[in-house]
Amino acid sequence: MGARLLEGKPVAAQIRNEIRQGVLGLSERGVRPALTMIRVGEDPGSVVYMRAKAKACEEVGIRSAILALPRETDEQTLKSLLKGISQDDTIHGVIVQLPLPGHLDPLRILELVDPRKDVDGFHPLNVGRLAMGDPLFLPATPSGICELLARNSVALEGTHVVILGRSNIVGKPLASYLSLKRTGLNATVTLCHSFSRGLADITRSGDVLVAAVGSAGFVTASMVSPGAVVVDVGTNRVPDQNAASGTKLVGDVRFDEVKEVASAITPVPGGVGPMTVAMLLRNTLQACGALTGG
Repeated sequence: MGARLLEGKPVAAQIRNEIRQGVLGLSERGVRPALTMIRVGEDPGSVVYMRAKAKACEEVGIRSAILALPRETDEQTLKSLLKGISQDDTIHGVIVQLPLPGHLDPLRILELVDPRKDVDGFHPLNVGRLAMGDPLFLPATPSGICELLARNSVALEGTHVVILGRSNIVGKPLASYLSLKRTGLNATVTLCHSFSRGLADITRSGDVLVAAVGSAGFVTASMVSPGAVVVDVGTNRVPDQNAASGTKLVGDVRFDEVKEVASAITPVPGGVGPMTVAMLLRNTLQACGALTGG
């Protein structure tokens, strides 16, 4: 029969509508949420992603600005820029788009972001608060995954969730969040990666499998337990002669074969991606409310 499709677009649309209502509420007090996005260099993926974020902001009434800096921008310049943003009461959220050019240390740069405006949730303070169970902001992709599952009535409490991938953006924060002692969470989490011994045995043990390894088609049907829920976070460009661009977007999961084994699965594109943008907007609204007393 095939797996149930967990589509992110309709759920993200619901969330954006909720955000739009929240923005209208703040506007009644003369406040408009504002997000500033900083990009260093012209990484093609970053350019496309930031345009999508700006468009999404416009649709819900959030003011946005993209600051595109030359690739050779140094740390001191970024430090001065981020200090100014921290002191600007009209800006409520800021993100530094990753990846950064090789001469810039991402951790040092992220430390310069005001934690109260860190709507990506990447500042070390916010990472630490998440580990302790009291995050200011959840990183957008992990929170988007959880929201997508919750709104599709996929229960997580007491389940075994296997996360394939240990990045600071998805794997690690998702593992911390899912294991929190909170209603709707309380999962048993295994964090594994491509170097894990007996990897297929580990992934097959999960009631829920989250693939975030960053390798096209890495997860095969033999790595999935029958009836498991599969969340594909992968965004990989592969050659496609039939596409106008010469490439197509695929996930970390071999969708056509895994859907015959899983009970539910997210598509790529159209699954986790729209949720990530929606949760970034929600974090910006939250930051605005906290900073303005709303």
